[in-house]
Amino acid sequence: MVSEGGPERPAAVTHPDLAALVSVQLRSEDGPIPAALERGEPVDSADLLREERWPAYRALALDSGVRSSVTIPFRRSGLTVTLSLYSFRPGALEDAPHGPARALGDLAVTCLVRDRSYRAALTELDQLGAALRTRPVVDQACGIVMHVLGCDADAAFGVLRRVSQATQRKLSDVASAVVDKRGRGLERELVSLSD
Repeated sequence: MVSEGGPERPAAVTHPDLAALVSVQLRSEDGPIPAALERGEPVDSADLLREERWPAYRALALDSGVRSSVTIPFRRSGLTVTLSLYSFRPGALEDAPHGPARALGDLAVTCLVRDRSYRAALTELDQLGAALRTRPVVDQACGIVMHVLGCDADAAFGVLRRVSQATQRKLSDVASAVVDKRGRGLERELVSLSD
């Protein structure tokens, strides 16, 4: 299960019966997954037949044939991943938090953090690309506004920004309109916005 601090907690399971075990814990906020998220350390139950915690989870697990479980949390960069292992035999998962499951969880959280960083970088790159493509039009519009109002570049940009905000249009769209009209017919409107 993956948690980024919000209400959405996507989970993946390797067997259809396990989906219900995850759902009952998330719905009731009671079970090994919520406990591991709260404590930040592995939570296990060596034998669910003798377990007294988590009644709804315990009943569903036993009904599914699960006798023991362990949930291991992994936290990194605001992301929490929990890895839950289940067994049909009691006491079968005692060493799980220290063996290959630990390596698998570390790898999963590292990959998810990298993927999130990569997606953020791509988004930023797209935004920078869009800004670079619109920059010449904004610069031209600033030049026209500077000529019409007899002001400096900062003041001209401020006027364009105010028009953008007042009309709820993108700055690049406002700049394109100014360039298309070459400032003609906009003199009064620009003067009133320059105050």
